[in-house]
Amino acid sequence: MSAASNSTCPVCRTAEVVCGKWTLLIVRDLSEGSARFCELERSLEGISPRTLSLRLRALEEEGIVARHTYPEVPPRVEYALTVKGEALVPLIEDMRRYGTRWLGLDVDEAPASETTAAVVA
Repeated sequence: MSAASNSTCPVCRTAEVVCGKWTLLIVRDLSEGSARFCELERSLEGISPRTLSLRLRALEEEGIVARHTYPEVPPRVEYALTVKGEALVPLIEDMRRYGTRWLGLDVDEAPASETTAAVVA
């Protein structure tokens, strides 16, 4: 497959969007509902604030995540999946099933940090 055909391949283009480190884990966490930056930072053990900020911004630019700022003092910002982002949830569920079946990962038994590390790796 040539580089030119990669740019028009749906699988390659989707991989470019979702295969950045942390991206699918952010989508996984937001699939449970909207979250504030600090909540995402706590749930994604090991992510730096800068990386989280960059990933959220990239997901916003792709139309996967929506940022809502509330007119409060201090300002409150929440992130949520868009319809386009929600369309990725079945992909994450398939990855969870694959990991459970083929990689010997049992989500109920593994600590969150081990599950996170397995998905990121």
